[in-house]
Amino acid sequence: MSTTADTSPAKSVQIRSATANDAASVFELLKQLGTEYAPDRAAFDSAFVHAVEDRATTLLLVAEQTDGIVVGYAFATIAHLLHTNGSSAQLQELVVDGTVQSTGIGTRLVEAVEAVCLERGVRQLTVPSRGSADFFERIGYMSTADFLKRVFD
Repeated sequence: MSTTADTSPAKSVQIRSATANDAASVFELLKQLGTEYAPDRAAFDSAFVHAVEDRATTLLLVAEQTDGIVVGYAFATIAHLLHTNGSSAQLQELVVDGTVQSTGIGTRLVEAVEAVCLERGVRQLTVPSRGSADFFERIGYMSTADFLKRVFD
């Protein structure tokens, strides 16, 4: 007997560490993020190389379908904070292609980030999120703070 869960897109994706070959796919997904920043390819390329190569302070995972198409990514930064008695990670970006949203891929990406954080001894994972707070609360996160920012031109 086949169930929807058995055949869902989330079950047919592989979550893996991003490689340099994923740059074009991740850049296209970044365009769907919907922030106030227009993606700049040169700035992206520099940041992407850092994210892929610096595994001590960054974590970049992709969700890849069996046909090789990348349909999502999660990007987290890791820092040694004074008040957390160890490392803390922050999930900076989570993007799932609009054609496969609400299929469980985002949840799988977050769970994979959590697993890597646990492997690395990270003490907490935070998510600065305004637009998708309901999603994160549904998978066990709780609101604890407001984030303020200043943008430097």
